[in-house]
Formats: sequence, structure tokens, C-alpha cells
Amino acid sequence: DAVNRWWWPSIMMFGPPDDQSPNSAQSMRWGIKRFSNDELRQKFIDATVEQAAILGVTLPDPDLKWNEERQAHDFGTIDWSEFWRVIGGDGPCNRERLQARVDAWDDGAWVREAALAHANKQPMKEAA
Repeated sequence: DAVNRWWWPSIMMFGPPDDQSPNSAQSMRWGIKRFSNDELRQKFIDATVEQAAILGVTLPDPDLKWNEERQAHDFGTIDWSEFWRVIGGDGPCNRERLQARVDAWDDGAWVREAALAHANKQPMKEAA
């Protein structure tokens, strides 16, 4: 059940296809990324197919097959609608994630206040 639920989201986690990724090319030029989204996705699939075979797990992609010419696995078409929906804020845990962020901001107020108080004292020390 877990493999069936997480196979496609796991493949999507590498980001959209390179031709639809707004920052991928720039990140590659700057050296932030060493591999493109598509390259990372392919490496993941190739490694995971081997692991699944060893474990006797069937992956939920009927189009998954070895491509001798490419020396890599071909895989089915990814339905990116779920990815873009989640990125757009309509994910299954979006409300909880946003609430955790608000809580973290609220819980960190004392740190920001202390840092500001410390920063405000610094000019007084230097003037004295």
C-alpha cells in the first residue's frame, strides 16, 4: 500500500521536468545543483527498480521497463497535476504545515525581541 501511495509522489519530489522548472537551469549554472531534476529522477528510478526487485516489491507503473539502448529504465507519464496542486497550497497537509509555520514564528518571538534588544545596546557600548 505504501509503495502504491508514494511511488508517484516520490518521483515528483525531484521537481518538475527540466523544461518546466523555472530555476533549474540557473541553479545548474551557479553550481547549486550538479544534476538536473530529470537526471536525478532517472537515477532514483534506476536504483529503486533494482531494490524493489530484490525485495519482491511491485512498483505501480505498468510502463516501467528496461531500455537497453539508453541503459536506463523507461517509466510512465507522470501526472503533474497533483504536484502543481500541492505546490499551489492544496496539499493534504497544507493547513497543518502552515499552522506549524505560524506557531514557529510565534514561538520564536522572544528570540527576535532579545536579538533586537541586544542590537540596540551595541551602539551605546561603542559610544561609551
